[in-house]
Amino acid sequence: MPNLYVLAENALDNVEEKMLQLQPDVAVVDSIQTMYRPEMASAPGSVSQIRECTSLLMRLCKENGVATFLVGHVTKEGAIAGPRMLEHMVDVVLYFEGDRQQEYRLLRAVKNRFGSVNELGVFQMTEKGMEIVENPSEQLLSRRAKGASGSVVFCGLEGSRPLLCDVQALASQSYFGTPRRTVGGADTGRVALLLAVLEKRANQKTYNQDVYINVAGGLELSEPAADLALCMAVTSSLKDESIGADVAVMGEVGLAGEVRAIPQCERRIAECQRLGFTTVMIPRENLRRLKAPDGMKLIGVDTVMQAISVLF
Repeated sequence: MPNLYVLAENALDNVEEKMLQLQPDVAVVDSIQTMYRPEMASAPGSVSQIRECTSLLMRLCKENGVATFLVGHVTKEGAIAGPRMLEHMVDVVLYFEGDRQQEYRLLRAVKNRFGSVNELGVFQMTEKGMEIVENPSEQLLSRRAKGASGSVVFCGLEGSRPLLCDVQALASQSYFGTPRRTVGGADTGRVALLLAVLEKRANQKTYNQDVYINVAGGLELSEPAADLALCMAVTSSLKDESIGADVAVMGEVGLAGEVRAIPQCERRIAECQRLGFTTVMIPRENLRRLKAPDGMKLIGVDTVMQAISVLF
């Protein structure tokens, strides 16, 4: 391509010379951990080298109006490899999440000096390369098993973006002394807490059941608003009764079995309506402040026991 230049260079002095000569609109440095200043004795990737290289690149991009992307590797824990001071120096930090086993990749803003960090980009790796997913909620629900027990639709928030996902649970008779708890896409400790609430407050026996939890599409549910959906999915599998295909469930569950209010409920309900859901179960506290959209039925519940009696 005539307007794309590739420079195989690690020495930043040579990079600076080329950038001043070419005056590009956009520069990409891949990766910042491999760059070095020749006059410094330390090795590439060290704290002093990364600090110096980042400072020089920031000065270059500010003085010459060049939008500069610094690519940094991440550790297995998901943190930026090397010194964290890199996050403090730059204006924007973007994380590109996902792995080879998952279909979707998420582009998430963690820091932004000039705008919101609440936006989320959803991408899909295809044979043509990385393509944007225009309607992720519809994609995530497209392969949902209709009429199967243990499946509940939940509307979560990724930043400010509502995403509908399929929360699945499977409870089966355990033949071991200690029943298994296998969780994918949710916090294992939170699931153990919710199973205890179901046992104590809702009379659902899980002490002799292996329980498996999965969130379809590789999404991670970190917000407490998913509690009620997880509880209903487990109950659905225990009773072997399906929840209606046009029903969505959301709400936070406390240790006393109460269902607590969740944030941004209107936005979640609007996303459910857009995808054709006619019934949404929400905390009663949220229902008091909401008006049901046309053609939709909102069910307000106070306790997990009440939610079970309504759905089953």
